Amino acid sequence: MSDHVYRITEIVGSSHEGVDQAVRNGIARASQTLRNLDWFEVTQVRGQIENGNIEHWQVGLKVGFRLDDED
Repeated sequence: MSDHVYRITEIVGSSHEGVDQAVRNGIARASQTLRNLDWFEVTQVRGQIENGNIEHWQVGLKVGFRLDDED
């Protein structure tokens, strides 16, 4: 097994449904443009309140992805 080098980027996923869906939306979108996604870390959770109800969730994420090996 070779050694790997990782890069970390920060993204924000959002959803009207909840925290889990906000994470899934963020990862799904990041996977469209980033290769070798290996892990994520939730760094923030926040939401929008309207008329006393939670209307929207935002989740800050750090996403780790493996850099391509040099051949």
